[in-house]
Amino acid sequence: MLRHLFKLIWNKKRAHTLLIVEIWASFMVLFGLATLIVVNVSKYREPLGFTYANVWAVQLHNNQDTTDVGGKLQRIIQRVRTYPAVESASSMGDNFPFSAYQNGSTITYKKHDVQADYYATDDNFANTLGIAVPTGHWYRSADSVGKYRPVVINEQARKELFATENPLGKIISDQYKVVGVIDNFKAKGEFMANQPALFELAKANNTILVRVKPGTDAAFESTMVKAIASQLPGWGVEVDYLTDSRKNQHNLVLVPIIIASIVCGFLLINVALGLFGVLNLSITRRRSEIGLRRAIGATGSGVSTQFVGETWVLATFAMLIGLLLAVQFPLLNVFDLQAGVYLTAMGIAVLIIYLIVTLCALFPSRQAALIQPATALHEE
Repeated sequence: MLRHLFKLIWNKKRAHTLLIVEIWASFMVLFGLATLIVVNVSKYREPLGFTYANVWAVQLHNNQDTTDVGGKLQRIIQRVRTYPAVESASSMGDNFPFSAYQNGSTITYKKHDVQADYYATDDNFANTLGIAVPTGHWYRSADSVGKYRPVVINEQARKELFATENPLGKIISDQYKVVGVIDNFKAKGEFMANQPALFELAKANNTILVRVKPGTDAAFESTMVKAIASQLPGWGVEVDYLTDSRKNQHNLVLVPIIIASIVCGFLLINVALGLFGVLNLSITRRRSEIGLRRAIGATGSGVSTQFVGETWVLATFAMLIGLLLAVQFPLLNVFDLQAGVYLTAMGIAVLIIYLIVTLCALFPSRQAALIQPATALHEE
């Protein structure tokens, strides 16, 4: 049966060439889209590492003011902590969670370099964002005594720097002393990869993270901003809600996926319409063949199965070409992704293609099964 199906397709190879190319192109587009989705779903399933609900980022811009900037920032954060609506407040640099800013640093241990995201924060940062420190502790002001500056790293940095060694008390880059290790810290949102991260104690920062009590409204925001502006004349004050910033970061990831899905959808619709038209035309031209098969004993289900089988063989041939190209991605470690991601994407693309061609073949194959032998042969 399979050999017969291949022979039928080969005899009409010119008519099927365009359809094979369309199925191949659809498979490759689906493979790319599925890879993108699988990667982002796997990232999304990883813990964020901190909480962002009811947290505001108050950015302070000193503009032309250069007088006692550090002292002014310290007094502002102390003032913010006195409000009854504020549960906790912490200061950090411009690269606060979900912001567009990013700061990196190379850290070294035993001549092994690791590129890590760098965050300058105060000693209340972990408390404000609800970050657990399972190993060691979050740095305190008392940790600053001594030659080395206290830092906290995340689990990804620990793996890349120390492997199986205990990181606590270790000196990195000849200037930092590790006092604690946290789990994940995905500052740019759930769709961000969990990159190595380094946190250093620094109190004079121009962004204040404020965790307010649930239900705190815009009236308190206005009161707080006015109080800050009165203490810092000439400074700029800007408030971002981390929930809103998170949505913006998500849109940067989701919009390209949605656009790619729409393009892929149009391509699949074209393939489905083309396949549907080819099968209908094939049935019209092969009525005598179908009638002869029915006359010598072929059942309606057997005729229907033949047409579905032809579409499967056609799709299989097109996807084999696509798989030969797709398998190069894990073999060559393209984009530095795990092989399992590509294999899962291939499986998803294959299943979708088979589903589409099967659905497209069902109605024409049923039409072919309903052809009566006497009617078909009489027409001839």
